Amino acid sequence: MSQNDGIEQTSGQPEGESVSLKNAGPADQDFSTDRIPLVHQEEPAETGKDGIQSGPLSPEEDAAENLLVDPSPAAFSEPESYLSSGSEELPGDPDQPVPVEPESSLLFQYWSQPEMFTPTRSPNLGDLGLLAVLAFLGLLVASLLTRSALYFHLFGISTVQKAVTDVHYTLGSEAVLYLFTIGACMLIFPLVWHKSFFAGLQWNGAIALRMRQRLFGAASTCFVLALLNGILLPGPVDTPIDKVFRAPGAAWLLFAFGVTFAPFFEEIVFRGFLLPAFCTACDWMHERATGEPTRPLDVNGHPQWSMPAMAVASLAVSIPFALMHAEQTGHALGPFLLLVCVSLVLCWARLSMRSLAASVLVHACYNFLLFSLMLLGTSGFQHLDKM
Repeated sequence: MSQNDGIEQTSGQPEGESVSLKNAGPADQDFSTDRIPLVHQEEPAETGKDGIQSGPLSPEEDAAENLLVDPSPAAFSEPESYLSSGSEELPGDPDQPVPVEPESSLLFQYWSQPEMFTPTRSPNLGDLGLLAVLAFLGLLVASLLTRSALYFHLFGISTVQKAVTDVHYTLGSEAVLYLFTIGACMLIFPLVWHKSFFAGLQWNGAIALRMRQRLFGAASTCFVLALLNGILLPGPVDTPIDKVFRAPGAAWLLFAFGVTFAPFFEEIVFRGFLLPAFCTACDWMHERATGEPTRPLDVNGHPQWSMPAMAVASLAVSIPFALMHAEQTGHALGPFLLLVCVSLVLCWARLSMRSLAASVLVHACYNFLLFSLMLLGTSGFQHLDKM
Protein backbone atom coordinates (compact mmCIF):
# COMPACT_ATOMS: atom_id res chain seq x y z
CA MET A 1 0.00 0.00 0.00
CA SER A 2 1.74 3.13 -1.23
CA GLN A 3 -0.17 5.50 1.01
CA ASN A 4 1.02 3.84 4.20
CA ASP A 5 4.72 4.58 3.70
CA GLY A 6 4.59 7.30 6.34
CA ILE A 7 3.14 5.01 9.00
CA GLU A 8 5.39 3.14 11.33
CA GLN A 9 3.98 0.74 13.90
CA THR A 10 6.00 0.27 17.07
CA SER A 11 6.92 -3.30 17.68
CA GLY A 12 5.62 -4.91 20.79
CA GLN A 13 2.65 -2.61 21.24
CA PRO A 14 -0.96 -3.47 20.57
CA GLU A 15 -2.55 -2.40 17.42
CA GLY A 16 -3.85 1.23 17.37
CA GLU A 17 -2.01 2.26 20.60
CA SER A 18 0.21 4.97 19.18
CA VAL A 19 1.05 6.24 15.76
CA SER A 20 4.01 8.44 14.88
CA LEU A 21 4.06 10.71 11.87
CA LYS A 22 6.89 10.97 9.45
CA ASN A 23 7.68 13.78 7.12
CA ALA A 24 5.79 16.28 9.32
CA GLY A 25 6.58 19.91 8.85
CA PRO A 26 8.39 22.00 11.46
CA ALA A 27 5.16 23.58 12.64
CA ASP A 28 3.41 20.24 12.97
CA GLN A 29 5.94 18.26 15.01
CA ASP A 30 4.00 18.41 18.27
CA PHE A 31 0.95 16.73 16.83
CA SER A 32 -0.07 13.41 18.34
CA THR A 33 -2.89 11.05 17.72
CA ASP A 34 -5.02 12.45 20.54
CA ARG A 35 -5.17 15.74 18.64
CA ILE A 36 -6.31 14.04 15.43
CA PRO A 37 -9.99 13.13 15.21
CA LEU A 38 -9.94 9.56 13.94
CA VAL A 39 -12.85 8.32 11.89
CA HIS A 40 -14.40 5.22 13.37
CA GLN A 41 -13.89 2.25 11.06
CA GLU A 42 -15.58 -1.05 11.17
CA GLU A 43 -13.36 -4.11 11.67
CA PRO A 44 -11.94 -5.11 8.27
CA ALA A 45 -12.96 -8.41 6.86
CA GLU A 46 -9.38 -9.61 6.25
CA THR A 47 -6.26 -8.43 8.00
CA GLY A 48 -2.65 -9.40 7.59
CA LYS A 49 -0.37 -10.69 10.23
CA ASP A 50 0.78 -7.12 11.01
CA GLY A 51 -2.81 -6.00 11.66
CA ILE A 52 -3.05 -3.81 8.58
CA GLN A 53 -5.94 -4.25 6.19
CA SER A 54 -4.77 -5.94 3.04
CA GLY A 55 -7.85 -5.52 0.89
CA PRO A 56 -8.88 -2.50 -1.19
CA LEU A 57 -10.13 0.55 0.75
CA SER A 58 -13.53 2.14 0.45
CA PRO A 59 -13.75 5.89 -0.32
CA GLU A 60 -14.52 6.68 3.34
CA GLU A 61 -11.62 4.59 4.60
CA ASP A 62 -9.34 6.10 2.00
CA ALA A 63 -10.17 9.59 3.34
CA ALA A 64 -9.37 8.45 6.88
CA GLU A 65 -6.04 7.08 5.76
CA ASN A 66 -5.23 10.39 4.13
CA LEU A 67 -5.76 12.13 7.48
CA LEU A 68 -3.19 9.85 9.09
CA VAL A 69 -0.67 10.17 6.32
CA ASP A 70 -0.96 13.84 5.45
CA PRO A 71 -1.11 15.95 8.64
CA SER A 72 -0.97 19.26 6.78
CA PRO A 73 -3.19 22.19 7.89
CA ALA A 74 -5.43 21.63 4.89
CA ALA A 75 -6.18 18.11 6.09
CA PHE A 76 -7.26 19.40 9.49
CA SER A 77 -9.92 21.83 8.28
CA GLU A 78 -12.36 20.87 11.01
CA PRO A 79 -15.61 22.68 11.97
CA GLU A 80 -15.42 25.54 14.42
CA SER A 81 -16.67 23.28 17.21
CA TYR A 82 -13.26 21.56 17.25
CA LEU A 83 -11.41 24.83 17.77
CA SER A 84 -10.55 25.87 21.30
CA SER A 85 -11.75 29.22 22.61
CA GLY A 86 -9.54 32.06 23.71
CA SER A 87 -6.66 33.54 21.71
CA GLU A 88 -5.27 30.19 20.46
CA GLU A 89 -4.12 30.31 16.85
CA LEU A 90 -4.74 27.83 14.08
CA PRO A 91 -1.98 25.24 13.57
CA GLY A 92 0.35 26.06 10.73
CA ASP A 93 -0.83 29.68 10.47
CA PRO A 94 0.29 31.64 13.52
CA ASP A 95 -0.87 34.95 12.06
CA GLN A 96 -4.52 33.90 11.80
CA PRO A 97 -6.36 34.32 15.16
CA VAL A 98 -9.39 32.27 16.04
CA PRO A 99 -12.55 34.40 16.41
CA VAL A 100 -13.56 34.53 20.05
CA GLU A 101 -17.22 34.61 21.07
CA PRO A 102 -18.35 36.56 24.14
CA GLU A 103 -18.19 34.57 27.31
CA SER A 104 -21.80 35.30 28.14
CA SER A 105 -24.42 36.81 25.85
CA LEU A 106 -27.86 37.93 27.05
CA LEU A 107 -30.36 35.94 25.06
CA PHE A 108 -33.35 37.80 26.50
CA GLN A 109 -32.40 41.35 27.36
CA TYR A 110 -36.03 42.18 28.24
CA TRP A 111 -35.72 40.09 31.40
CA SER A 112 -32.29 41.38 32.35
CA GLN A 113 -33.00 45.12 32.06
CA PRO A 114 -35.72 46.84 34.16
CA GLU A 115 -38.53 48.40 32.17
CA MET A 116 -39.07 52.10 32.81
CA PHE A 117 -42.62 53.33 33.42
CA THR A 118 -43.87 56.92 33.41
CA PRO A 119 -45.41 57.74 36.79
CA THR A 120 -49.20 57.92 36.71
CA ARG A 121 -50.50 61.21 38.06
CA SER A 122 -54.01 60.90 39.44
CA PRO A 123 -56.67 62.14 39.53
CA ASN A 124 -56.26 63.01 35.85
CA LEU A 125 -58.56 63.77 32.93
CA GLY A 126 -59.29 60.07 32.48
CA ASP A 127 -60.44 59.84 36.10
CA LEU A 128 -62.51 62.97 35.55
CA GLY A 129 -64.21 61.33 32.58
CA LEU A 130 -65.02 58.27 34.68
CA LEU A 131 -66.48 60.56 37.36
CA ALA A 132 -68.66 62.23 34.71
CA VAL A 133 -70.04 58.83 33.66
CA LEU A 134 -70.86 57.92 37.25
CA ALA A 135 -72.45 61.34 37.84
CA PHE A 136 -74.61 60.87 34.73
CA LEU A 137 -75.80 57.53 36.09
CA GLY A 138 -76.52 59.21 39.42
CA LEU A 139 -78.54 61.87 37.62
CA LEU A 140 -80.61 59.19 35.91
CA VAL A 141 -81.29 57.52 39.26
CA ALA A 142 -82.25 60.86 40.87
CA SER A 143 -84.58 61.70 37.95
CA LEU A 144 -86.22 58.29 38.15
CA LEU A 145 -86.83 58.66 41.87
CA THR A 146 -88.18 62.20 41.38
CA ARG A 147 -90.61 61.02 38.71
CA SER A 148 -91.73 58.23 40.98
CA ALA A 149 -92.31 60.68 43.84
CA LEU A 150 -94.32 62.97 41.55
CA TYR A 151 -96.39 60.01 40.37
CA PHE A 152 -97.38 59.21 43.96
CA HIS A 153 -97.87 62.96 44.81
CA LEU A 154 -95.26 62.84 47.56
CA PHE A 155 -95.38 65.97 49.79
CA GLY A 156 -98.43 67.05 47.84
CA ILE A 157 -96.40 67.82 44.68
CA SER A 158 -97.51 66.44 41.31
CA THR A 159 -95.84 68.68 38.70
CA VAL A 160 -92.22 69.41 37.83
CA GLN A 161 -92.77 73.18 38.09
CA LYS A 162 -93.80 72.89 41.73
CA ALA A 163 -91.02 70.39 42.47
CA VAL A 164 -88.37 72.91 41.36
CA THR A 165 -89.25 75.29 44.20
CA ASP A 166 -90.01 72.62 46.80
CA VAL A 167 -87.15 72.06 49.23
CA HIS A 168 -87.92 68.38 49.66
CA TYR A 169 -87.54 67.67 45.95
CA THR A 170 -84.59 69.97 45.31
CA LEU A 171 -82.53 68.78 48.27
CA GLY A 172 -83.75 65.20 47.94
CA SER A 173 -82.78 64.84 44.27
CA GLU A 174 -79.46 66.55 44.92
CA ALA A 175 -78.73 64.25 47.87
CA VAL A 176 -79.54 61.16 45.75
CA LEU A 177 -77.22 62.40 43.00
CA TYR A 178 -74.37 63.00 45.46
CA LEU A 179 -74.79 59.77 47.38
CA PHE A 180 -75.03 57.55 44.30
CA THR A 181 -72.03 59.19 42.61
CA ILE A 182 -69.75 59.12 45.65
CA GLY A 183 -70.81 55.59 46.54
CA ALA A 184 -69.95 54.36 43.04
CA CYS A 185 -66.63 56.23 43.19
CA MET A 186 -65.71 54.55 46.46
CA LEU A 187 -66.25 51.17 44.82
CA ILE A 188 -64.56 51.76 41.45
CA PHE A 189 -61.66 54.17 41.96
CA PRO A 190 -59.79 52.03 44.52
CA LEU A 191 -59.55 49.40 41.79
CA VAL A 192 -58.09 51.97 39.39
CA TRP A 193 -55.72 53.73 41.81
CA HIS A 194 -54.75 50.68 43.91
CA LYS A 195 -55.34 52.76 47.02
CA SER A 196 -58.37 53.88 49.02
CA PHE A 197 -60.69 56.52 47.59
CA PHE A 198 -59.88 59.25 50.10
CA ALA A 199 -56.15 58.46 50.02
CA GLY A 200 -56.22 58.99 46.24
CA LEU A 201 -57.89 62.38 46.73
CA GLN A 202 -55.36 63.47 49.41
CA TRP A 203 -57.96 63.82 52.14
CA ASN A 204 -55.38 64.33 54.93
CA GLY A 205 -57.85 65.18 57.68
CA ALA A 206 -55.12 65.42 60.33
CA ILE A 207 -53.55 68.37 58.52
CA ALA A 208 -56.90 70.18 58.37
CA LEU A 209 -57.44 69.73 62.10
CA ARG A 210 -53.94 70.93 62.88
CA MET A 211 -54.38 74.04 60.71
CA ARG A 212 -58.01 74.71 61.71
CA GLN A 213 -57.34 78.21 63.02
CA ARG A 214 -55.76 79.32 59.76
CA LEU A 215 -58.56 77.69 57.78
CA PHE A 216 -61.22 79.39 59.87
CA GLY A 217 -59.41 82.66 59.20
CA ALA A 218 -59.64 81.96 55.45
CA ALA A 219 -63.39 81.29 55.81
CA SER A 220 -63.79 84.56 57.73
CA THR A 221 -62.01 86.41 54.91
CA CYS A 222 -64.51 84.97 52.43
CA PHE A 223 -67.35 86.03 54.71
CA VAL A 224 -66.05 89.62 54.78
CA LEU A 225 -65.84 89.57 50.99
CA ALA A 226 -69.48 88.45 50.87
CA LEU A 227 -70.52 91.40 53.05
CA LEU A 228 -68.61 93.83 50.85
CA ASN A 229 -70.05 92.27 47.73
CA GLY A 230 -73.59 92.69 49.09
CA ILE A 231 -72.92 96.38 49.58
CA LEU A 232 -71.00 97.17 46.40
CA LEU A 233 -72.60 94.73 43.92
CA PRO A 234 -75.95 93.66 45.39
CA GLY A 235 -77.79 90.87 43.64
CA PRO A 236 -81.46 90.73 42.67
CA VAL A 237 -84.03 90.65 45.44
CA ASP A 238 -86.27 87.75 44.46
CA THR A 239 -83.92 84.97 43.40
CA PRO A 240 -84.82 81.25 43.14
CA ILE A 241 -82.90 80.52 46.33
CA ASP A 242 -84.93 83.18 48.16
CA LYS A 243 -88.15 81.47 47.10
CA VAL A 244 -86.90 78.15 48.46
CA PHE A 245 -85.98 79.79 51.77
CA ARG A 246 -89.48 81.18 52.23
CA ALA A 247 -91.05 77.72 52.15
CA PRO A 248 -92.07 76.43 55.61
CA GLY A 249 -89.20 74.64 57.28
CA ALA A 250 -86.92 75.06 54.27
CA ALA A 251 -84.45 77.41 55.94
CA TRP A 252 -83.44 74.90 58.58
CA LEU A 253 -83.09 72.12 56.02
CA LEU A 254 -80.92 74.36 53.85
CA PHE A 255 -78.86 75.31 56.90
CA ALA A 256 -78.15 71.69 57.74
CA PHE A 257 -77.56 70.71 54.13
CA GLY A 258 -75.36 73.74 53.44
CA VAL A 259 -72.86 73.07 56.23
CA THR A 260 -72.64 69.28 55.83
CA PHE A 261 -73.54 67.58 52.56
CA ALA A 262 -73.03 70.45 50.13
CA PRO A 263 -69.42 71.34 51.12
CA PHE A 264 -68.40 67.72 51.30
CA PHE A 265 -69.68 66.61 47.89
CA GLU A 266 -68.91 69.85 46.06
CA GLU A 267 -65.31 69.82 47.24
CA ILE A 268 -64.85 66.20 46.17
CA VAL A 269 -65.98 67.10 42.65
CA PHE A 270 -64.25 70.48 42.20
CA ARG A 271 -61.16 70.33 44.43
CA GLY A 272 -60.88 66.54 44.62
CA PHE A 273 -61.13 65.66 40.91
CA LEU A 274 -61.36 68.76 38.74
CA LEU A 275 -58.52 70.79 40.26
CA PRO A 276 -55.89 67.99 40.28
CA ALA A 277 -56.87 66.93 36.75
CA PHE A 278 -56.43 70.48 35.44
CA CYS A 279 -53.08 70.87 37.24
CA THR A 280 -51.80 67.62 35.74
CA ALA A 281 -53.06 68.59 32.28
CA CYS A 282 -51.27 71.96 32.44
CA ASP A 283 -47.98 70.36 33.47
CA TRP A 284 -48.38 67.65 30.83
CA MET A 285 -48.86 70.20 28.02
CA HIS A 286 -45.87 72.21 29.25
CA GLU A 287 -43.67 69.08 29.34
CA ARG A 288 -44.66 68.13 25.81
CA ALA A 289 -44.05 71.66 24.49
CA THR A 290 -40.65 72.16 26.12
CA GLY A 291 -39.37 68.58 26.29
CA GLU A 292 -38.87 68.73 30.06
CA PRO A 293 -39.00 65.43 31.98
CA THR A 294 -42.12 64.35 33.81
CA ARG A 295 -42.34 65.76 37.30
CA PRO A 296 -41.83 62.96 39.86
CA LEU A 297 -44.41 61.87 42.42
CA ASP A 298 -43.98 62.61 46.10
CA VAL A 299 -43.26 60.00 48.75
CA ASN A 300 -46.98 59.18 49.01
CA GLY A 301 -47.40 58.69 45.25
CA HIS A 302 -49.19 62.01 44.64
CA PRO A 303 -48.27 64.41 41.81
CA GLN A 304 -46.20 67.51 42.41
CA TRP A 305 -47.46 70.40 40.28
CA SER A 306 -45.71 73.55 39.20
CA MET A 307 -46.84 76.98 40.40
CA PRO A 308 -48.07 78.13 36.95
CA ALA A 309 -50.11 74.94 36.58
CA MET A 310 -51.76 75.42 39.98
CA ALA A 311 -52.57 79.08 39.24
CA VAL A 312 -54.13 78.36 35.84
CA ALA A 313 -56.03 75.33 37.14
CA SER A 314 -57.42 77.25 40.13
CA LEU A 315 -58.88 79.90 37.86
CA ALA A 316 -60.20 77.28 35.44
CA VAL A 317 -61.98 75.45 38.29
CA SER A 318 -63.42 78.59 39.89
CA ILE A 319 -65.40 79.62 36.80
CA PRO A 320 -67.56 76.46 36.56
CA PHE A 321 -67.91 76.47 40.34
CA ALA A 322 -69.46 79.95 40.17
CA LEU A 323 -71.60 79.02 37.17
CA MET A 324 -73.06 76.07 39.07
CA HIS A 325 -74.58 78.49 41.61
CA ALA A 326 -75.47 81.16 39.01
CA GLU A 327 -79.06 79.97 38.63
CA GLN A 328 -79.67 80.19 42.36
CA THR A 329 -78.46 83.82 42.41
CA GLY A 330 -80.35 84.92 39.31
CA HIS A 331 -77.19 85.08 37.13
CA ALA A 332 -76.15 88.32 38.79
CA LEU A 333 -72.61 89.61 38.27
CA GLY A 334 -71.91 90.42 41.92
CA PRO A 335 -72.59 86.92 43.34
CA PHE A 336 -70.74 85.39 40.39
CA LEU A 337 -67.55 87.36 41.11
CA LEU A 338 -67.89 86.58 44.82
CA LEU A 339 -68.11 82.85 44.17
CA VAL A 340 -65.04 83.01 41.91
CA CYS A 341 -63.05 84.63 44.73
CA VAL A 342 -64.35 82.12 47.28
CA SER A 343 -63.38 79.27 44.98
CA LEU A 344 -59.84 80.65 44.63
CA VAL A 345 -59.50 80.64 48.41
CA LEU A 346 -60.74 77.04 48.51
CA CYS A 347 -58.19 76.07 45.84
CA TRP A 348 -55.45 77.74 47.88
CA ALA A 349 -56.41 75.70 50.95
CA ARG A 350 -56.45 72.46 48.96
CA LEU A 351 -53.14 73.01 47.16
CA SER A 352 -51.07 74.70 49.84
CA MET A 353 -51.83 72.07 52.50
CA ARG A 354 -52.17 69.11 50.16
CA SER A 355 -55.43 68.34 51.91
CA LEU A 356 -58.94 68.03 50.50
CA ALA A 357 -60.29 68.11 54.05
CA ALA A 358 -58.83 71.61 54.39
CA SER A 359 -60.97 73.01 51.56
CA VAL A 360 -64.02 71.14 52.89
CA LEU A 361 -63.51 72.76 56.30
CA VAL A 362 -63.16 76.25 54.80
CA HIS A 363 -66.27 75.72 52.67
CA ALA A 364 -68.33 74.47 55.61
CA CYS A 365 -67.21 77.34 57.86
CA TYR A 366 -68.00 79.91 55.16
CA ASN A 367 -71.53 78.53 54.69
CA PHE A 368 -71.99 78.38 58.46
CA LEU A 369 -71.13 82.07 58.80
CA LEU A 370 -73.56 83.01 56.02
CA PHE A 371 -76.42 80.99 57.46
CA SER A 372 -75.67 82.29 60.97
CA LEU A 373 -75.96 85.86 59.70
CA MET A 374 -79.28 85.02 58.06
CA LEU A 375 -80.43 83.29 61.24
CA LEU A 376 -79.67 86.38 63.32
CA GLY A 377 -81.11 88.79 60.76
CA THR A 378 -84.43 87.00 60.50
CA SER A 379 -84.88 86.17 64.21
CA GLY A 380 -84.38 82.47 63.73
CA PHE A 381 -85.78 82.35 60.19
CA GLN A 382 -89.11 83.76 61.35
CA HIS A 383 -89.01 86.98 59.30
CA LEU A 384 -87.57 85.86 55.98
CA ASP A 385 -88.78 89.09 54.35
CA LYS A 386 -85.82 90.83 56.03
CA MET A 387 -83.25 88.85 54.07
